[in-house]
Amino acid sequence: MELKPITNPAGSLYSSILDTIGDTPIVRINRLAPEGVELYVKVEAFNPGGSVKDRFALAAIEAAEASGALKPGQTVIEATSGNTGIGLALVCAAKGYPLVVTMAESFSVERRKLMRFLGAKVVLTPAAQKGTGMLAKAEELAREHGWFLARQFENEANADMHSRTTAREIVDAFGGTGPDVWVTGFGTGGTLKGVARVLRAENPATQIVVAEPDNVPMMQSGIPQDRDAEGRPVSHPMFRPHLMQGWSPDFIAKLAGDAVSAGSIDRFQPVGGNAALQAARDLATQEGIFCGISGGATFAAALEVAKTAPKGSRILAMLPDTGERYMSTVLFDGITADMSDEEIALSRSTPGARFDSPAPAPVAPAAAPSCKPEAAKMIDEIVAKHPVVMFVLEWCEFSWSVRKLFAAAGLHYHAVELDAAAMQKDNLGGDLRAALGLRAGAPTIPQIFIGGEHIGGATDTFDAFKDGTMTEKLAALGLTFDAAKTANPYAFLPAWMHPR
Repeated sequence: MELKPITNPAGSLYSSILDTIGDTPIVRINRLAPEGVELYVKVEAFNPGGSVKDRFALAAIEAAEASGALKPGQTVIEATSGNTGIGLALVCAAKGYPLVVTMAESFSVERRKLMRFLGAKVVLTPAAQKGTGMLAKAEELAREHGWFLARQFENEANADMHSRTTAREIVDAFGGTGPDVWVTGFGTGGTLKGVARVLRAENPATQIVVAEPDNVPMMQSGIPQDRDAEGRPVSHPMFRPHLMQGWSPDFIAKLAGDAVSAGSIDRFQPVGGNAALQAARDLATQEGIFCGISGGATFAAALEVAKTAPKGSRILAMLPDTGERYMSTVLFDGITADMSDEEIALSRSTPGARFDSPAPAPVAPAAAPSCKPEAAKMIDEIVAKHPVVMFVLEWCEFSWSVRKLFAAAGLHYHAVELDAAAMQKDNLGGDLRAALGLRAGAPTIPQIFIGGEHIGGATDTFDAFKDGTMTEKLAALGLTFDAAKTANPYAFLPAWMHPR
């Protein structure tokens, strides 16, 4: 039986995560808005995949299912700067479709990891080939393997979804007429086309402003988008690299071009990269609103519009995604994992929990530890049975560092997880750990054994790879591994351990 949302004082019940797509909040800007205008943002990060692209992802799959273009179990493929891929990965996971995405290598690594975490395969394309390169690769793979290509840049389901959902949410929130000014960037053009036509129909006086990178005025230039003999867009002559991931690929998508042809755009607002970064940071620190670079760019455009807007104007800017998928980009420059001088000073202002506190007074040595003979025997049996053994803790970052190194090198091993649930019975894990501490001469975890010989912990193992002794030990056991993957074993240590 299908579950329907049931409203109750505690919230709602949903039959699927897909039912939570859309209905994102519109939030007033209080500290950053100029006097005399009401400035709002639509926070698309509230979608379950963290971006506006969840809307297209659901629409594309459901439209293809309805038309028969997508068969049960068929692989879906799409070219994406990341957000569409994340949205499709979420939808495909919920519906049971395999997904492959193509993406230019220049986009943030967080996006790749998020898609892969959701079960997608990510095929990278050279940065030099830009958006047209990843699109061509997606089409090539779709033809070769008979996969369903979502075609976000031209799929009418994209714009239709925004007309049905995003636009109606906006109109309803502003009392049935919509805002006085609506500001958006463009990527596929789906949001632009789908929302603009509804706002135009509901209130022709609504001003529609499209933001572009100031060094990439493709739409503003009026230069038409050329296509090759197969109908694919070619790189637009006005394109230049810019900071706004997801905005303005190196071509004008069909859906974006449709909005131009329909006369939907009243004004173009150029935005500089630094202005986009600063706007995103200001939203975070002064409004508590966390968005990505493209959201910062749209908000920066809205601030420029607000400067000359009539008093009393209500202006709405789209914030396409969350800032978490930009942590490896310039947006987070200056945001470090280490304490700043000011934070260190705060730490030193009171005596507790300080890294520079005096060492604790020495305590009397404890009695020599002991262990159960049967636990020591069990360790001997495990070490004798497997050529490569690691005794680990499930939660231990150092244990995972060694696991990741071995996995990357293709080196098979046997892991004994001392804190696993099965090890809790009769304190077996604790007894083994005590026996291991005596055997290894150290209580730390992990402890590694190769061919019955105790190697040591994580750093001892990494040192053995660095000085070549590990290669000799593994060769003597007839074991092979990818030496290229172990050339820098310390890279597998936790990030907070890396030298800065």
